[in-house]
Amino acid sequence: MVHAIDNETYSIPLIKNLQELEINPTGTQYLGRYGNTCCYCAEIPKEIKPPENMFFLHLWGLYDYIDFDLFQIAGYAFHIMKWDQTSQYCGRCGSQTKDSKTERAKICENCNLTRYPRISPAVIVAVIKENKILLAKAGRFRKRNMYSVLAGFVDPGETLEECVKREIKEEVDIEVENIRYFGSQPWPFPDSLMVGFTADYKSGELKIDGEEIIAADWFAPDNLPDIPGKLSIARELIDWFIDKYSQPILHRK
Repeated sequence: MVHAIDNETYSIPLIKNLQELEINPTGTQYLGRYGNTCCYCAEIPKEIKPPENMFFLHLWGLYDYIDFDLFQIAGYAFHIMKWDQTSQYCGRCGSQTKDSKTERAKICENCNLTRYPRISPAVIVAVIKENKILLAKAGRFRKRNMYSVLAGFVDPGETLEECVKREIKEEVDIEVENIRYFGSQPWPFPDSLMVGFTADYKSGELKIDGEEIIAADWFAPDNLPDIPGKLSIARELIDWFIDKYSQPILHRK
């Protein structure tokens, strides 16, 4: 739930409890502290209407409209509430679970199965060839004209580096080398951990799979298509490429 400040930013209301807004949640989870403020997430019945001058907004709607720290907290909340919703019953025996009193976990008292929040690792890669970056357009992108670096989920029994090679080969049919770790980012849609890499082109010609990837090409720093927003590690990788491979401007005397 947010306040709209203007057409470009939102604020998240600071309250002591939801009862101040006459809202009774069906479930809450403690998230930790933001500065000196304790943060909670809550599941609210669909029929509940927001208070005056406020409205409910999906996490995607906050993307690029709140600062990074608040987006991280909102993403964490989204992840935890999805886990809470899908962990009410034991996956082994079907009995109802209960929250652990000592850790973030669901416990089945019937068969003693403990279930923790799931994290799904995925790689995301900036591939470089002759001072150009490989960017692709996926059919799933919410913005139809947006291009981004390639990404994919890690398979069981696979290293992150092996996943980098496999995903690039499957999606655009080229080989890469010199795979280097770049950084990571929690990506709560709904429960991913994006692990970023850079890599150099090795061999092959671009050939898209035509299903997940619908367009791909090599782009110079001064000729980029529409790219992801500033909060994503995809944009961090692209900004790294721009900083590293842009030609310096020479000033004549």
